Amino acid sequence: MKNIITTNKKKREKKGDWHYFLNQGNFFLFFEANSIPMQYRGMKTLFFRPTLARELKRLARENRGESLKILDDVVFKAMLSADNEDSREALRSLLSACTHREVSTVQVINNDLVPAHLDAKTARLDVHITFNDGESADLEMQAGKSDDDLKTRAEYYSSLLLASQQTRGKPYRRIKRVYQIFFLNCVLFPGSAKLSRRYFYQEEEEHDRLSEATEIIFYELPKLEKRLKEFLEGKEGVEILTNEEKWCMYMRYRHEERAGSFIERLCREEEGIMRAEQAVTKVSRDYIKYSKKMAEIKNSMDRAQELLLAREEAEREGHEHGMEMGMREGMKEGIKTGMEKGHMEKTLEIARKMKAFGDSFDRIHTITGLPLEDIEKL
Repeated sequence: MKNIITTNKKKREKKGDWHYFLNQGNFFLFFEANSIPMQYRGMKTLFFRPTLARELKRLARENRGESLKILDDVVFKAMLSADNEDSREALRSLLSACTHREVSTVQVINNDLVPAHLDAKTARLDVHITFNDGESADLEMQAGKSDDDLKTRAEYYSSLLLASQQTRGKPYRRIKRVYQIFFLNCVLFPGSAKLSRRYFYQEEEEHDRLSEATEIIFYELPKLEKRLKEFLEGKEGVEILTNEEKWCMYMRYRHEERAGSFIERLCREEEGIMRAEQAVTKVSRDYIKYSKKMAEIKNSMDRAQELLLAREEAEREGHEHGMEMGMREGMKEGIKTGMEKGHMEKTLEIARKMKAFGDSFDRIHTITGLPLEDIEKL
């Protein structure tokens, strides 16, 4: 194969716009900053399913079984990125609502955007998709306020989406439009009551649009509170909501009991939201399974810890009891030994005196009980 470079026993083989790495029998496929080749787009589960499973397990561990919220980016990604028809239809419907355009086909692709050089800032997107005739979008869920600059982040992400297109040898007019869409569970623009804000490049005074290449959209979900209260009070109905408002209401209030009847109605009347609800239900089953598994692991660890503590306590008490009993037995044995030694010393002293007075060995033996050989040695 052409363009083979060998470095540190690692072979790099380049073909087209992607690379293979062969190292110690392992096979790796890395995509550069351009889009994933069509023949590999069916491999999307390699990117998403293992990662989402790990993140869902982490969420189950952290939430300890609490109900899922779409405001959590893990649930948001799982709802829209799962490899099933419900997720695809939900994603198509949501994207149509956000772009105000009909979306016919949609494909979830790699969520890691590779920078142009090693020192550049990388970006991991929540839901990175291509749709229709090659246009792309990134959908991000921001659960709360961030210390980072979300506005600049949105511009940076949109520029990466543009740069990731395969444009080598092609005119700039072939570049496809990109959408950067943020759903914010915080208020980024407090001076306005608008739910959505759309940004693109335009002339400063005459406001003519530079191109159709980029559009950045923010949805500030807390600004829906007034709409929900009016619905709950019977002042307004679902029919006055736009499609993007319905989607934002669903994602913001699905987990709240007070909005239960409202969410049920949205699911009945909007097929895309109904598909999203079915997708979240599937995610919830996995989440519940992971939560139960986490609970089983925790209970097992708690039981093991209790047994360990009980064993250590029994060993400590046994050790103390053994020492006490040993001391008692030792004292008894010592006293007995001491008494015997004292008695022997007294007997020997009597035997010495009798011998000094000239008593016979037989008489001394009879009185003291000492052996004759011991009496001779005195």
